[in-house]
Amino acid sequence: MRLKPVILFFFLVHLSFAITAKDIYVSPFGNDSQDGSKKFPLKTITSAQVMASSLLETGKESEITVWLAGGTYPISEALVFESFSPSRENAILVFKAKKGETPIISGGVELTGWRRNEEGFWEAQLPELLEGQESFRELFIGGKRAIRARFPNEGFLNVKKAGEDRRTNFFFEKNDFPIPVDFAGLELVFLHDWSISRIEVKEIDSANNQLFTVDSIGAKSPAFFTIDNWEPNPRYFLENTLEFLDSDYEWIFLNDQNKFLLKLPQGVNPNEQQVVVPFSEGLISIIGAENQPVKNIRFEGITFQYSKWAIPEKGYCGVQACHFDPRPSSKGWAVVPAAISSVWAENISFSGCSFKNFGGSGIWFGTGSKNCQVVDSELSDISGNGIMIGEGQDREVNGEPWWTSAPDQVALGNTIENCTVSQVGAQFYGAVGIWCGLTAETMITNNHIFNLPYTGVSVGWMWSPVATPSRQNIIAGNHIHDIMNILSDGGGIYMLGLQPGSKILNNRIHDVEVNAGRAESNGMFLDEGITDVLVADNLVYNIAKSPLRFHRATVNFVRDNYFFSKDGNPPIRYNTTKEEDIRKEDNKEFSEGEPSYNRQLDKAISKWEKKDRKAARRKI
Repeated sequence: MRLKPVILFFFLVHLSFAITAKDIYVSPFGNDSQDGSKKFPLKTITSAQVMASSLLETGKESEITVWLAGGTYPISEALVFESFSPSRENAILVFKAKKGETPIISGGVELTGWRRNEEGFWEAQLPELLEGQESFRELFIGGKRAIRARFPNEGFLNVKKAGEDRRTNFFFEKNDFPIPVDFAGLELVFLHDWSISRIEVKEIDSANNQLFTVDSIGAKSPAFFTIDNWEPNPRYFLENTLEFLDSDYEWIFLNDQNKFLLKLPQGVNPNEQQVVVPFSEGLISIIGAENQPVKNIRFEGITFQYSKWAIPEKGYCGVQACHFDPRPSSKGWAVVPAAISSVWAENISFSGCSFKNFGGSGIWFGTGSKNCQVVDSELSDISGNGIMIGEGQDREVNGEPWWTSAPDQVALGNTIENCTVSQVGAQFYGAVGIWCGLTAETMITNNHIFNLPYTGVSVGWMWSPVATPSRQNIIAGNHIHDIMNILSDGGGIYMLGLQPGSKILNNRIHDVEVNAGRAESNGMFLDEGITDVLVADNLVYNIAKSPLRFHRATVNFVRDNYFFSKDGNPPIRYNTTKEEDIRKEDNKEFSEGEPSYNRQLDKAISKWEKKDRKAARRKI
């Protein structure tokens, strides 16, 4: 929350202790009327933030460390950090876990007072803090995502035939699913090749087996987002109605009764577990200005948990990588927001942190973010993208696209290193583990990325070789596997556009599934306009289709890679790409069924792991 004058005045009264302090202490058992010393800690992070900012503004200290004791620090809105005065712009503010302790900044509210009703469901009334809210998309039990009641419980249904307008309705097979009595809140989850739509159902005509939605299924632009442009019989499922509450760990919120219903296995009592719904829309918001960025804020050893995002009233209709068609607005694409975000910020870092159970995306270093870092951290169970860097094409400066009129505003020199990213896209399946738009000098190195419904790493946001500020982006030493588990037409690494000096180096990519979409999924997919990229020393195997695919690419260099193909697929596929434009040197290519295939694969894996261990030792 923003620093309010009343709070600031309150803390100035207590500066007799803190005026020379370099350390401020906070504990869930502290008291905000205390002085923030080790013996008398504050209670809330907001109070510590105000005190630290006040101290730095006085000029008596150039660096303040806020020490957080273990325990939970609940917040109801994002903590906002703004620029210091120009004379204090080099001041350093650190939020750090006490040694051996785990502080948790939580945007969730615990549900208590559960009781079993006559139908055997557990029910809990809406807490007072949440009164007035009607949209609840996530519920977590013991830190694990429960399932909003859906049909079928696993897998998907298939569209029989698109309706006449190919946009707002389709036909289904008779008895495909139980017809709900009440359609209020009933949501259709529809799978396109590389994105999904989540949109409310308007009507179900049971006589004609036809389902209608409140608006277009799929983005209104590009025009090819029609119901029948994807799989022959596109997959879908239905969610959020009482008739579907039939499986353990499913739940639903009844708006008309202001209560949650939860189905649990026999013998499991929710009163003995922590059951949480996200409440705060975001956790950290860093907001600077072009001429006065926020600088030098570090977060170390902190867990960030539970954050809310409600989809637009007319639905979430994804385009790509959690960019979606905004409704009712028709200008540009919107983006699923992140719980942790920055604009016009420099030297912001998160190290040894954990990010989990978010309703939107995870972390976003946006416009004008420079030299920011996420290192040695873990992201899991994120509804949208895991980490985002930079932005797309839509923002305007002086009436022109920013990347033409103000290219120096590009996100520059940001780093994601030695992080674990898994279970992103938990709600919006078209999400990416690490997404970078138009960025420069981005380093994505030595990360472990796995268990995703779609692509692992995506860099670029221009579907042609037109010049943009994108340049010198490095994707190196990452281990990416078990991805493309739901959607299609992506890969372990996806890259596009003109990116002079960019490199894909020494990555290990494997276990990439093929799905029901029209286009295949690959180990690496270098898409439209990809130009001037070096692909070297990568190990790619157990890919359902080709280890490397180019689409509408121009001149690139591929050397010293190990490509293991299966099912007769070529090691490199060229879609609308001149093979002679792809320079190739010393690549080792093996096809499944060859006598030496398994031996060469074991040897290549051992070699990669040896290099990985050496890199780890150098880091230590």
